[in-house]
Amino acid sequence: MNLSAPRKLMLQNFKNIAVISLSTVGSRLLGLLRDILIFAALGASLWNSAFILAFTLPNLFRRLLGEGALSSAIVPVFSDVLEREGRSGAFRFFNQVLARLLLALIIIISLAMLLMAWAAGGNLLPERWATGAGLAVWLLPYMLFICLAAIISAGLNLVGRFAVAASTPILLNLAMIGALAAGLCLDTDAARLVYWLCGGVLFGGLLQLLLPAIDLMRQGWRPRLESEGGAALIELWQLFLPGLMGAAILQINILISRLLAYSLDESAVSVLYLASRLMELPLGVFPIAVATVFFPLLAKALSNHDETAFSAVFLQGLRLVVGISVPAGIGLFVLGEPIIELLFLWGAFEQADVLATVPLLAIYGLGLPLYSAATFATRGLHASKDMRTPVRVAAYCLLINLFFGLLLMQFWAAAGLAAANVLAALAQSWLLWRTLSSKRPDISYRALRPALFKVLLAGVSMGLFCAFAWSCMAGFELNDKLSAALSVTVCVPGGVIVYFTLLYLLRFEELATLKAMLLNYMRRR
Repeated sequence: MNLSAPRKLMLQNFKNIAVISLSTVGSRLLGLLRDILIFAALGASLWNSAFILAFTLPNLFRRLLGEGALSSAIVPVFSDVLEREGRSGAFRFFNQVLARLLLALIIIISLAMLLMAWAAGGNLLPERWATGAGLAVWLLPYMLFICLAAIISAGLNLVGRFAVAASTPILLNLAMIGALAAGLCLDTDAARLVYWLCGGVLFGGLLQLLLPAIDLMRQGWRPRLESEGGAALIELWQLFLPGLMGAAILQINILISRLLAYSLDESAVSVLYLASRLMELPLGVFPIAVATVFFPLLAKALSNHDETAFSAVFLQGLRLVVGISVPAGIGLFVLGEPIIELLFLWGAFEQADVLATVPLLAIYGLGLPLYSAATFATRGLHASKDMRTPVRVAAYCLLINLFFGLLLMQFWAAAGLAAANVLAALAQSWLLWRTLSSKRPDISYRALRPALFKVLLAGVSMGLFCAFAWSCMAGFELNDKLSAALSVTVCVPGGVIVYFTLLYLLRFEELATLKAMLLNYMRRR
């Protein structure tokens, strides 16, 4: 089989992509089950909205200090140190980073817990906001576990260990499901159930830290508090600071949207969160898996000063990301209502909540390819040690999100906030792409256009098929749950067949690549 260099590279890394994708599928499915149980128990109530808002705070710092800015900054530097000094030098540098991160986390968490405890205990805030602050006190320690876990997972990826790092989110979901089940066995009061959830988050975070740490120790790492610095640490700091500002802006975007939703009514945060979570399910299964595997490859290409390889790998990865995210987004747009009814129409989550979530999911579905492309483009810039451009772009997008969020929520409430998020993602993906293409002529719209045309043609055809099939299913005299189950069962597999059949007929190059990757992997097994 005569394969091009990019395809050979893809074949070599198929196992890693498959491992991450399968682990992510398992994690996302468990996360979906977790959310189903939470919404069935709490509905779109104040307690659910307050929990979501409080959980946003440690996740914000996780993105800042863990798997976001610091993780992106450490990958190219760690890669360079690994090439020069081997694993012993790389692990010494790794310990220097962890020691400083641990100190920063202890200080930040302590101050944040004191602030939230003061806000919850005083009479300065309305009850809705005081409830959220009180839950935040319980959830903030999770930040310590998950930030350290994210950095350790980045180290595992760089030494070629992807499976454990990709599977750790499963532990959080299992812990939260177990805690919720235990709480339901003892009490059904929402005010007490939510504290069981907080306990599950903390226990799950501890497990998320321990598992990758043990695996990295098997690779020769020994945790030590390294006080010494060096040139690599200075370079990391120079990359981290602009990356931190960029990540901060992006996470402030999310926080602003949820704060604005929290100000609307008690349920707006819950339905906005639910719609975004359903959008993140396909986003995390394949696009992020591709980005995770390709990030070290992009960094290595530039470490070897091979711009041609960088461009080829980037375009290959982007075409794969687009090829999956476009049909997934169209599917969410068309089939949002039966999907939500099938998964979440249980217990305290009622039909009115379904109808409130559907337009939000449709909007996020249209934005899914934009989020996927922006994520991958950001990784491309980080691999080239360009942290400043994502910062500037993120700042522009923050202003766009804030402006349109304040404007559109006046007319469409929570749907306006979702639309503002998608408009910001559109601006982000376009600006990042323009930066990459201006620096590297090989990365151009012309190189992407044939693949994009084929994907859009197949995706729209799939969407029309799903819409027609759903309308036929709706003609049967069935209850909401049974009708939703029948629609999803018929439309999703049928849509997948339609989409990939058309891609095959259109000779979509990456489809052939994936087939060759699979056959090659099976032969090795």
